[in-house]
Amino acid sequence: MKKILYTFLIFSSAILFGQKNTKVKFAICNGAVGTTEMFEPYKKDIENTTFFKATTKLPQHLQKFNYLAEDGLTEIKFKKNVGAPDIMSLAALNEQSNVPKDTKVMIDGYVFDNPETNIYSIMVKRIDVKEDNGKKYLSIFTYDN
Repeated sequence: MKKILYTFLIFSSAILFGQKNTKVKFAICNGAVGTTEMFEPYKKDIENTTFFKATTKLPQHLQKFNYLAEDGLTEIKFKKNVGAPDIMSLAALNEQSNVPKDTKVMIDGYVFDNPETNIYSIMVKRIDVKEDNGKKYLSIFTYDN
């Protein structure tokens, strides 16, 4: 019975990881996760953009985001005295969707283990509440289908 359960868990994990949208390029700004696309309208307010091609090249303060850096990761810095878009924690999104706040979240197929991670709310295009083995979780999409 345990073998069947483990096989199922491995299979479901493989399916979840197989759904990553590799077209989405993540960007970190002020410790919050966004996408490079969502920052396009803010180009005039951006002071600096740094692209890190490999996870081994990430600076210490970005190491906690290495799971997003398979195809590189961009760090964005706004000019001083420029307001950035609104951020919110994944835990807050979980609570708003009636999902336990400490539940992992999936964004474009990438698993976010830490619900205290902050994201830019404008990157969210769609939120689905899904269920796996009787446990609800959020699946967030940053693109229009």
